[in-house]
Amino acid sequence: MFEFCSNPENLSGFSWLSCYLTTPKHMNLFYSVGTVLLLLLITAPTALLFGFGGAVMARSKILLIKVFGNAYISIVRGVPDIAFFLFFVIAIDQLLEWSRHKILCPEWSEPIRQGNDFVVCTIAKLPLSSSPQWIHEIYGFLLAVFTFAIVFGAFAANVLYGAMRAVPKTQIETAVSFGMTERQVFRRILVPQMWLFALPGLGNLWMILIKATPLLFLLGVEDIVYWARELGGTKTAKFTSYPHGDWRVWYFLGLMIFYLAFTRVSELIIEKLMRTLSRGTATLGGALQGQVGR
Repeated sequence: MFEFCSNPENLSGFSWLSCYLTTPKHMNLFYSVGTVLLLLLITAPTALLFGFGGAVMARSKILLIKVFGNAYISIVRGVPDIAFFLFFVIAIDQLLEWSRHKILCPEWSEPIRQGNDFVVCTIAKLPLSSSPQWIHEIYGFLLAVFTFAIVFGAFAANVLYGAMRAVPKTQIETAVSFGMTERQVFRRILVPQMWLFALPGLGNLWMILIKATPLLFLLGVEDIVYWARELGGTKTAKFTSYPHGDWRVWYFLGLMIFYLAFTRVSELIIEKLMRTLSRGTATLGGALQGQVGR
């Protein structure tokens, strides 16, 4: 905060606005933007890894693995995101605490389930009640990342599975005729070729992931939507040094501009990546790239 912000009552115009936007609570809003970007940076490759594993399992020749892969894709895709987020976070949290409880408190005689309450010994809690606040925030963030990765990994698995099937069979047959093993065909032919067919679907999935970040609030993470609602609400002189009316429409308008700009930049990057992958390939994108190069 600037030095001239020490007495807000004497401020007006741009000075008032500059002091208002640099309050500690507004710093939390700006930090939450970094939280969203960090979530996307970690979740996208993690979800892609889950998706690749699910797609490989879904096309496995081993029945049990194939059933597990198809079940993962079908179940997660068939459950509404909000319901799955709420269920999974509670389930994984209680599973971890239950496991720690069984290991750390073997002498515990009372039932863990007591009506609607889930009660474990103090040292089995995650995080510990004595842990600093940043530990609680990191724990909640990691749960959010894992939940997002599981959900969007199922959608990515469906996209990658379809992309693998879209690779021309003639290329597979040609590789086999040259003496390549099944693993070599998968690693050298199928996987490199599938990305061209998967990129449009993965691009759409990336856009959906960006729009889904406000669900962080449901997982206990204070994201930009949470702070926009908090800061935009009516503030009176009784509660703050910078009173104002209901400004939520302006805060949410700012969020809309932020998300639109973010998705537009993403579209440009995906389009450029698509042209790069299509170079020299017998697709519409490859043909356009060839025309540009002439």
